[in-house]
Amino acid sequence: MKKPQAKTGKKNATSAKLTQLGRQAGIPASPDAAILETVANPNKGKHYTVRFTCPEFTCLCPITGQPDFAHIVIDYVPGSRIVESKSLKLYIASFRDHGSFHEDATISIASKIIKAAKPKWLRIGGFFNPRGGIPIDVFYQTGSPPKGVFIPDQGVNPYTGRK
Repeated sequence: MKKPQAKTGKKNATSAKLTQLGRQAGIPASPDAAILETVANPNKGKHYTVRFTCPEFTCLCPITGQPDFAHIVIDYVPGSRIVESKSLKLYIASFRDHGSFHEDATISIASKIIKAAKPKWLRIGGFFNPRGGIPIDVFYQTGSPPKGVFIPDQGVNPYTGRK
């Protein structure tokens, strides 16, 4: 199957720089080893929200090695770059064998996106399943969203069995 071409009929210079999209790429050995890629925002100058939902996030307790499970919701308003989703998927998957407290995992994800894409605004919610009878939800945002941009509710209920 022939790869789609950019609207101009020429190969998109931005996509030529991507190392994971359209190629074989395995899960990185650790979150630090993961490369989070971005592409030019095709709607630069417009305020809109991008949402990534990761309902099957896993990491390991750094003390016991027991698995932790979470539903991660990432909302951001792009600046000049947008996050390439395959690289994000591989980055998120790199946590599955990585020891990280809930708070650190959530903030690390936000920090990596901020460093790579430099969004105008970012919010992340880490909704972790209970361990030891206590669910831990972690929230972070970079400040107030740009005026007039639609920011939907994250849509994950506080823990009551999270139906």
